Amino acid sequence: MASLTIRHLDEHIKERLRIEAAHKGHSMEEEARLILQRALSRTADSQGLAGHIRARFAEAGGVKLELPARTDPARAADLDE
Repeated sequence: MASLTIRHLDEHIKERLRIEAAHKGHSMEEEARLILQRALSRTADSQGLAGHIRARFAEAGGVKLELPARTDPARAADLDE
């Protein structure tokens, strides 16, 4: 197992971690591990809306679209109208 040292941790955060760990009956180290595991597993499992849409169409074989070439240069919006 790897070790991690966190320097310059705000005292308020450290105190909140200590209190949260005490409420749950385990060490600050265990609480920090659990917080990291939850945070990182959420981001790894979360595909977001675009990912869910992509997965849905992938099941149907996907869709290939030919995008037309842009002929007009992009221009700023006219907000005076």
